[in-house]
Amino acid sequence: MPVSFDLTDRVVLVTGGARGVGDGIVATFLEAGAKVEICGRTEPGELREADGRKPRFTQVDVREPEQVEKWLEEIGERHGRLDVVVNNAGGAPFAQFAEASPRFHRKINELNFLSAAYVLQAAHPILRETPGASAVNITSISARRPSPGTAVYGAAKAALESLTTSLAVEWAPRVRVNAVSCGLVETPGSEDHYGDPAQRDAVARTIPRGQFASPAEVGQACLLLASPLASHVSGAVLNVDGGGEWPAFLQHTPNA
Repeated sequence: MPVSFDLTDRVVLVTGGARGVGDGIVATFLEAGAKVEICGRTEPGELREADGRKPRFTQVDVREPEQVEKWLEEIGERHGRLDVVVNNAGGAPFAQFAEASPRFHRKINELNFLSAAYVLQAAHPILRETPGASAVNITSISARRPSPGTAVYGAAKAALESLTTSLAVEWAPRVRVNAVSCGLVETPGSEDHYGDPAQRDAVARTIPRGQFASPAEVGQACLLLASPLASHVSGAVLNVDGGGEWPAFLQHTPNA
């Protein structure tokens, strides 16, 4: 029997929800009936729609705590509740660690770690008064394996996983806090990271499942963690990576 979630009248916040992985997360919660609030530094040309409903966009730079606090105050005044926070904003271009500037490293850390901390802190007063509230932080396999070319990004995501487990204890029992660790995801910007279609196919073959995740699959994992089915799950990091990566040594053994 299929399992469905009815989040009618629930309020869900998704940072960076206008494109890429965030768009898949937003679509999933909209389809479940939720009221979705999203933000970004620039207003998108077109917003996701489901059943005639769209997310509400607010222009916010999540690296600026004053802007984050103002946004959360507005959400509280608008809805009087906040059921789910999804910290999705993040990313990093490739850059050699030794050659990148201190300013570059600081900006990567602000976007991938501190922004989530700012959102969580500003959201907490509303979350703790909403029964069944939870937060989901989007992290990456880069948090737990070498991430050459995006070293500070990986370190920031590792910090976010640590924050997840700490807040799951500190905010219990009122607010559950979990994370979704993404493997490689197919988005409109994938070519910048993984190359042309032939190169992406070669990368996909390094994933045991044989393909990239879709943004919708990340969204489904977030929905599961935010749902009553995960009512006793907190402090968890759910891997959405198709099985991880093939061990490199297998390419050089008779058992490859």
